[in-house]
Amino acid sequence: MPDTAEAGPNGLPQDNPFAEMPWSTPHGLPPFERIRPEHYMPAFEAALTAHEAEIAAIAAETAPATFANTVAAMERAGLALDRVAGVFYNLTGSHTNPDLQAVEREIGPKLARHGSAIYLNPQLWARVSAVDPAAEALGDEERRVLDRYRTRFRRAGAELGPEAKARVAEIAARMSELGTRFSQNLLADESGFTLPLTSEADLAGLPPFLRAAAASAARERGMEGHVITLSRSLIEPFLVFSTRRDLRERAYAAWARRGETGGDTDNRAIIAEIVRLRAERARLLGYDSFAHFKLDDTMAASPDAAMDLLRDVWTPARARAGDERDRLQAIVQAEGHNFDLQAHDWRHYAEKLRRAEHDLDEGEIKAYLPLEGMIRAAFDTATRLFGLRFEELADVPRYHPDVRVWRVSEADGTEVGLFLGDYFARPSKRSGAWMSAFRSQERLNGTVTPVIVNVMNFARAPDGAQALLSFDDARTLFHEFGHALHGLLSDVTYPLLAGTAVSGDFVELPSQLYEHWLEQPEVLRTHARHHETGTPMPEALLGKLLAARTFNQGFATVEYTSSAIVDMTLHLSAEGEVGIDVPDFEAEALRRIAMPAEIGMRHRTPHFAHIFSGDGYAAGYYSYLWSEVLDADAFDAFREAGDIFHPETAAKLRTYVYGAGNLRDPRDAYTAFRGRLPSTAPLLKKRGLAA
Repeated sequence: MPDTAEAGPNGLPQDNPFAEMPWSTPHGLPPFERIRPEHYMPAFEAALTAHEAEIAAIAAETAPATFANTVAAMERAGLALDRVAGVFYNLTGSHTNPDLQAVEREIGPKLARHGSAIYLNPQLWARVSAVDPAAEALGDEERRVLDRYRTRFRRAGAELGPEAKARVAEIAARMSELGTRFSQNLLADESGFTLPLTSEADLAGLPPFLRAAAASAARERGMEGHVITLSRSLIEPFLVFSTRRDLRERAYAAWARRGETGGDTDNRAIIAEIVRLRAERARLLGYDSFAHFKLDDTMAASPDAAMDLLRDVWTPARARAGDERDRLQAIVQAEGHNFDLQAHDWRHYAEKLRRAEHDLDEGEIKAYLPLEGMIRAAFDTATRLFGLRFEELADVPRYHPDVRVWRVSEADGTEVGLFLGDYFARPSKRSGAWMSAFRSQERLNGTVTPVIVNVMNFARAPDGAQALLSFDDARTLFHEFGHALHGLLSDVTYPLLAGTAVSGDFVELPSQLYEHWLEQPEVLRTHARHHETGTPMPEALLGKLLAARTFNQGFATVEYTSSAIVDMTLHLSAEGEVGIDVPDFEAEALRRIAMPAEIGMRHRTPHFAHIFSGDGYAAGYYSYLWSEVLDADAFDAFREAGDIFHPETAAKLRTYVYGAGNLRDPRDAYTAFRGRLPSTAPLLKKRGLAA
C-alpha cells in the first residue's frame, strides 16, 4: 500500500522516523525499532533535495565570500543527510538484509554524484578560494577547516576542465556501485559457507569453548550439531586446534577463496575495474598513479616512503618466519608425518610449538579472558588515563538485541557521549571489527555529543555461559575501543575536523596505542580473572603469556606486510589502466618479494574489503604499520615517565591525539605530544624483529 500519511515540513510522511528533527528518544538515539527499510529511500531523497538547496544558496550568495557565509555555511549544511546516512550505513555493515542491500545498491551512486556535484561546482569553488584568512584574522581552527576544504576540492577535481570534471564524476558514481557489489559479494560468500562437523571424529582436537561456539553457530542457523563458519572467531581457532588435517584444508580453502568462487559473487572483474578507474582518476588529477594521489595527503606523503617502511620490516620478518617454519616442520616430522607444512597447517603446529616453548595453552588463557572482564579492562584503562566514567543503560533504542549501550561522562558527570558495543558474530554482519559513529562530536550546531559504536565478531557462548576471548580477541577489543575514544573525546568546533577524520596513516595511532595497556601486568592482574571462579590469572600463567608476546611474529608480520605490499603494488602499477588479471598480478607481486609458500596473505585480493569496499584504505593498508611506528614510540613516553597511567603524559595524549581530531597536521600533532617525531626502533623491538 502507498504511504498516505500527512507530510511533515521536510516533505516526508510524518510516520517516517526521519521526518522528526531532533529525535525525542533517550539521548537522541535513532528510534531503531521504528525504522523500516522502506523509510530509507524517501529519507535520502528528501535529505539530498534539502542539501542541494543549501549548497545552491551558498554558491549563489552575492555578498563577498567570507568564512562565515561560505565555509561555516557548508559545515552547517546537510545535517539531515548526515543523519540518514549515519544510521543506514552503520546497519548495512552490522545488521543488513536483502531490502537494505537493495537500497544500498540504489543510493550509493546517487550519493557519489551528489558529492561530485558539490566539489566540482565552479561557483562554490570560487567562493571557497576567495576566503581570505588573513583579512578576517581567522583563528587556527578556522584556518585548518578552510585549508582542509580547499584540499578536498582540489583532490575532487575542482580545478579540472569541464570534460575532465564530468569524467571524474562518472568514475565516482561507478566506483560507489562497484564497492557496494564487492562488499555484498563478500558477505554472501562469508555467510553462505558452513563446514558441518557431524561426528565426534570431526570434532577431534577441539576444546570445549570451541565446541560450544560451533554448536551455537549451528543453532543460530537452524542446524543440528556443530558448524564452522567463515567468521574469524570460529575459523581461526578451528585451524589452531582441529587435528583433522583434511577439514582444516577445506576450511582454509573456503576462507582464502572468498570473492574468488567463480559464480555470481566472484569479485575479480570488479577489482580489475576498480583498479583501472582509480588509475584513470589519478591521471586526470595529475598524479603518476592512484598510490601517488592517495599518499599525497598523508603523513607518509609518498609511496616511496611507505614502501621503504614495508621493506625495512619485510626483510627481518621473512627471515624470522623462515626460522619459525623450520621449527614447525620439525614437529611435523617428529610426529611421524612426511608432508610439507602448508598454510592450513601453520596455526595448528604453531600452537604446538608455543605449548612446547612457553608451556602456554590457548584454552587455558581464554578461561581468564571473559568478554565482560575485557570490557571492564578497557573501560577502567580509560578511567585511569582520562577520568572517564561508564554507566550501562537499559531502556534505550538499539538496532539488535545484542547491542549494549553505555553513557560516557567526565569525572564531574558532564556527558561525553554514548558508546554502543555490538560484540557477537551473526549472518547479517560483515566480518572483521570496526568503529563507526551514528553521530559525531561538534560545537558549530550547538553542543553535539557523539554516539560511537564498536562492532566485533566474537563467537557467541551457549546460553548461560560467558563468551571467552583469545588474547588476540582481547587485543581487537582494546584496538577498536581506542578508535572509539578517538571519537568520544573529540573536542572541536567544526564537523569536518571531528574525531577520526584524520590522515589515513595517523588514524590507527589511537587504536594501536591503546592495545599496549592490555599487555601490561598491572591491567591483567586486575582484570584477567577466571570466568567461573573470579580468581586472578596465576602469576606463572601471566608471566608465560607476556613472555610469548613476540611468539610467531615472523608469521604475523609476513601475513600483514604481504597484504600491504600487494595493495601498494596494485595501486602503483600502470597496468591498472588497461586491466589486470587479479590472481596473476597477486601471484607475481608475491613472487617478487619471495613470499613464503607456507603463509597466506592476511587479506587476499578478492576479499580485501579494506581496499575495495571503498577508498578508505586503498593504497593505505600500510598505515597500520606506519601508525605502529608511532604507537610503539608513543607508549615509550609512559615508560619513560615511570607510570603507564602518568597523569601529565595522559593529559597531553588527550589534548594532542585523542581529543584533537584534525586540528593539526599529523606530524605537528605527534610532535606536540612527544616532542619529536618517532623512530622505527621501538616498532622492531615490539615485534621481536630487532637485530
